[in-house]
Amino acid sequence: MPYCDDLIAQSEQLFGKRTALLSLWQCMADNFYPERADFTAVRNLGEDFASNLSTSYPIMARRDLGNAISAMLRPSSKVWFHARTTNYDKLSKDSKAWLEWASTKMRTAMHDRRSQFARATKEGDHDFAAFGQCVIQSSLNKDASGLLYRCWHLRDVAWMENADGIADTVFRKWKPTARELSTLFKDKVHTEVTRCLEKEQYKEFDVHHCIIPVETYHGDKGWKTPYVSIYYDVSNKHIMEEVGLMSQEYIIPRWSTVSGSQYAYSPATVAALPDARLIQAMTRVLLDAGEKAVTPPMIAVQEALRSDVNTFAGGITWVDKNYDERLGEVLRPLTQDKSGLPLGIDMADRVHRMISEAFFLNKLALPMPGVEMTAYETGQRVQEYIRQSMPLFEPMESDYNAPLCDKTFETMLRAGGLGSLHDMPKELLGADVEFRFESPLHDAVEREKGQRFLEAKAMLADAVALDPNAAHVVDAVVALRDVLEGIGVPAKWTRSDDEVKVRIAAQEQQQQTAQLLATMQQGADVAKTLGEAGAIAPQQTQQPGQPY
Repeated sequence: MPYCDDLIAQSEQLFGKRTALLSLWQCMADNFYPERADFTAVRNLGEDFASNLSTSYPIMARRDLGNAISAMLRPSSKVWFHARTTNYDKLSKDSKAWLEWASTKMRTAMHDRRSQFARATKEGDHDFAAFGQCVIQSSLNKDASGLLYRCWHLRDVAWMENADGIADTVFRKWKPTARELSTLFKDKVHTEVTRCLEKEQYKEFDVHHCIIPVETYHGDKGWKTPYVSIYYDVSNKHIMEEVGLMSQEYIIPRWSTVSGSQYAYSPATVAALPDARLIQAMTRVLLDAGEKAVTPPMIAVQEALRSDVNTFAGGITWVDKNYDERLGEVLRPLTQDKSGLPLGIDMADRVHRMISEAFFLNKLALPMPGVEMTAYETGQRVQEYIRQSMPLFEPMESDYNAPLCDKTFETMLRAGGLGSLHDMPKELLGADVEFRFESPLHDAVEREKGQRFLEAKAMLADAVALDPNAAHVVDAVVALRDVLEGIGVPAKWTRSDDEVKVRIAAQEQQQQTAQLLATMQQGADVAKTLGEAGAIAPQQTQQPGQPY
């Protein structure tokens, strides 16, 4: 088929250009991620992954960073993302409530056990930490009853960027069995696959899956979707499935990129790779030196020993009884200089610290202050934490979490997982929905916003003491609403601007009414007092003994 030949040629070109990169990934995996070290080597079941390593510290550094990504950016204990729009501040309360409901609905679907979200992102996190990128496929499951996430090996995936720098063309290698192909694609498989079902149902076939923009695919079906998904049998040059897609299913988060390459790299492993090689060599030397210090090599007098040298606990070494001890000990340790051992240990500790800093392990938490600090000092400390953490968290939020949430939102919205579009607030129809994420960086930024609010309050109090008119400078209601939204207070907990205005007007009316009643009561009291005074006055002017 001409279309299949064109796809095979494209995939061969992309995978061929990437051959040299596999060697680098293999070297990084050997030192930091031995479980994934099968880019250029073949791993057998039961093989010892780290048999070539002398210390596990580089592996643990990568493990800690990979585990921290999910723990800090996607905690399962809370809603770690919030749906927003570009004009979120101007939305009605109902629209904000719907976005919060959609966020909760998405989180429930993503963390469902059948979606395999935790497994896919956990594998992706460690690929991201070790190689600076990962490949996660987000789609509906086979029965279209839920979401499905899968992380694919970087060895099996190649991609290409468009003019905007977006990876829109993705090819993936796959080796399914004849039985699996027949189950998935039924009668659309090649006749060779059908023939193998009788006696070789577990025979593997070279199959590729690609998702490419419709303008680059020369099919003749008049596609009206932006992308086309094609499964084709490479061995038999047979296309098994062609489906139009509204978006790219493959999500490829990339940490750090360089101009001219669609592939990224991990600044952690690039910086730590020389130290990882060094610490392996140093550890071997230190282990050898430590072993010599504990069980030193021995010097023996030739022909004076009658048995093998047995240096183990309880061992006996037989010596010729005629040997003259005045000539020296027949068996003694070899004198050696151990003064360099502490220096070697100190050097190894310094390399450990370098690897830890390369993997940002010293920047994952805000250091606790040792002494009581002022508000200004606390703000400066938070600013320093933000500057140090920005290179770590910013690409993970924008290039990792954001595409995951965007694709999940789109998939659920089209599949009806977020209800009918008729139930969606009208002002959200066609709106550009984006996501805000909970992370240590975001928490630090919002903590700084709250700190600024408190600083503004203190400054305003000092200013009012000098000039009471300064109280009108800060709009406390707007500032408080901004702070509450920043710390994630649900929209249903707060009242809309219109409701607040109605309550303020009602309160002012109530105050005016109470003031009017108080004024009327005061007037009545004055009138009563005057009336009583007028009645008493004639009696007070009458003299005693005078007739009326």
